[in-house]
Amino acid sequence: MYQAVIGVEVHFELSTETKLFCRCRNSFGEAENTLCCPVCLGLPGALPVINSRAVEYAISVGLALGCRVNSSTRFDRKSYFYPDMPNEYQTTQAFIPICVDGCVEYELDGEVKSVGIHEIHLEDDAGKLIHSDNGTRINYNRAGVPLIEIVTEPELHTAEETVAFLEELRLRMSYLGISDCKMQEGSMRVDVNLSVHKPDQPLGTRTEIKNLNSFRAVANAIKNETQRQIKVIENGGTVIQETRRFDDVKGVSTVMRSKETHEDYRFFPEPNLPPMYITDAQIDHIRTNLPEFASKRQKRLCTYYGISSADAKIITADRLVADYFEAVASLCDQREAANRIVRDLMQKQRETKIHITESHLTAEKLAEIINLFVSDRISRRTSREVADVAFCEPIDVSDYIEKNGLFQITDEQVISDAARSVISENAAVVNDYRNGKSAAFSYLVGETIKRLNGRASPQIVNKMVDLMLKSNKNL
Repeated sequence: MYQAVIGVEVHFELSTETKLFCRCRNSFGEAENTLCCPVCLGLPGALPVINSRAVEYAISVGLALGCRVNSSTRFDRKSYFYPDMPNEYQTTQAFIPICVDGCVEYELDGEVKSVGIHEIHLEDDAGKLIHSDNGTRINYNRAGVPLIEIVTEPELHTAEETVAFLEELRLRMSYLGISDCKMQEGSMRVDVNLSVHKPDQPLGTRTEIKNLNSFRAVANAIKNETQRQIKVIENGGTVIQETRRFDDVKGVSTVMRSKETHEDYRFFPEPNLPPMYITDAQIDHIRTNLPEFASKRQKRLCTYYGISSADAKIITADRLVADYFEAVASLCDQREAANRIVRDLMQKQRETKIHITESHLTAEKLAEIINLFVSDRISRRTSREVADVAFCEPIDVSDYIEKNGLFQITDEQVISDAARSVISENAAVVNDYRNGKSAAFSYLVGETIKRLNGRASPQIVNKMVDLMLKSNKNL
């Protein structure tokens, strides 16, 4: 029985205002080659200056992943030539990374597992090649954007474990607010290193699968590569150390190049950047400003707001949604707030592709709708309809309800008159009620609500129909 041995290298683009070594703006989606300067284009004589905010972000990631922060670190040149690498080398941290020796716990099928973090280092990103029928263009806007690379120990064994770990890692990065973690835009990219062996035998030869840009692609690539290597070995072949590219549409991987060795990159210290020294005071300052991460926040929401652990887990899976929930819960019934967000708004978010926090349904408006429902001034159905409208349109909630005649009728005299008419017109149903048929009561309540155009408070209708049936046996 073969076992896969997996380690991952995860790159996150940092959401700094400027690039790692120059003052060019760090922004996605701008016109091609408009965010460039002599430094990030690698022009002769242009000198880099380190972005201190990127260093702080890297330290915060290390602390969030339980790493030790090195008191001194430096940059090195990793020499290789690609058209999208204008310097003909990458500035990275090959020898003294900024953070080392961490550990991350994650949950899979109710079991808590962990994976070691070998190191975290800073480096600059390359540009982007844009292929078309007319040839290939190069966009250098991304060149020089700050990256952190998180390298795990080879302690994962299945696609499911790897994806669960990556989900936890992305969640922590999101809570830190240091990256938007959008895999579809390349701000989170995953390389998988994988080998197979039988547990009682030495580790096998590993291959690297580069630039996987979705969790689905990661899982499929791992399953495909595991089976490919097993098949090679079973057929008497030898797994070759190489770098591969995975086609998620076709479900196959192809060779990109033979795997480079450390010597191939001709590493040497970056001469244009001095070593960096990080003090304990700087580390402590960053540590005190770390956010409350999802697992801890989940427990607090359950305890403080009294919501279920299942709802808390869904809410805390997105930091912005968790912030939104707490803003709503501070203004209205807390369990109802959780219920609306989990059952209604998350679905609305999926349907519209609009994040809750980017919709027109502010925390204050949702709280207003919930308060109107809890105080029996609007029905649950109406509250959902109004929330749907307010999600997409900038309405005034109370004004909208008033103009559309959606406030519930709570006048007991009005409801009593309607109930009396319904009961007097349905003698057979009343007789069924007398004979113990519970459905008869529900029918009378429903007809009363219908007579008032669906606007009557169900609670008051129930109360008045029940009183009327019990108080007058002759009805």
